[in-house]
Amino acid sequence: MKKYTPGYVKLLQTGDLNSRIGLLKEKLKSCTVCPHHCKVNRLNNERGFCRAGYNTVIDGYGPHYGEESVLVGKSGSGTIFFSYCNLQCVFCQNCEISHYGEGYEVTPTELARIMLSLQSMGCHNINLVSPSHFVPQIVEAVSIAAKEGLTLPLVYNTGGYDEVDTLRLLEGIIDIYMPDIKFGDNTKARKYTKSSGYFDVAKSAVKEMHRQVGCLKTDEENIAYKGLLVRHLVMPENLADTDKIMEFIANEISRDTFINIMSQYYPACKSYEFPELSRRITVSEYNKAIGHAKRSGLKNIMAT
Repeated sequence: MKKYTPGYVKLLQTGDLNSRIGLLKEKLKSCTVCPHHCKVNRLNNERGFCRAGYNTVIDGYGPHYGEESVLVGKSGSGTIFFSYCNLQCVFCQNCEISHYGEGYEVTPTELARIMLSLQSMGCHNINLVSPSHFVPQIVEAVSIAAKEGLTLPLVYNTGGYDEVDTLRLLEGIIDIYMPDIKFGDNTKARKYTKSSGYFDVAKSAVKEMHRQVGCLKTDEENIAYKGLLVRHLVMPENLADTDKIMEFIANEISRDTFINIMSQYYPACKSYEFPELSRRITVSEYNKAIGHAKRSGLKNIMAT
């Protein structure tokens, strides 16, 4: 198989990557980077729902071996953890980072250096965790890194609450989209994530992601280099409406979609304020979730 060349390398060569950076930074002036449309001027460090200003904040980075095997391979997924988030999930297992912004500021040049260092460590990809609110800054860093030899696929590892207009500006830049579709019901999502119209937004976002990259593609070593990989965390009492999510993926995306149905829910952050969230899931609940996926006709089910 011919070595895969990431789309951002091609866009750098044509000059289109710089054009995208300009368009994305415009969105920060009256912020519409994500679906909250806070309209604050983040160029002046004003802060909206996500609580992030202009400067990128990260909590850490390094080779990560706890991701899906198609991302990890032998050398790990080159993961960068972005602080703050455009969701406020009451059950977040990383709330120190996502809710409270634990971490440190980096410039685009410093972020580019981090990407290049992950490549030098042998990582198979650059895994951008919770990137939705820092898209303009990330793309600027990618441009700098690409000029200095970055050639790894980019993984957009998101909670699924993404602005379609922003995603369109990422076409040809992101190689692998990995949204976690959290809820199949807008009302429940509003209660537990404080986001409006979550499922409607996530459906539109995932459709756009799939339009750009198609279903997941892997090389001879079964390492993903392009495509869509959907995650879904099973919750107690089917609070996430797993059946609705599986039906959406099968009927409106593709039955060939790779879907990781995750069992690792545990009470965290503010979960104990909600009795229904204050326990782990049962084996029966997880098996029912797998059953929903199979009955929907999905062919590429990962069970973790």
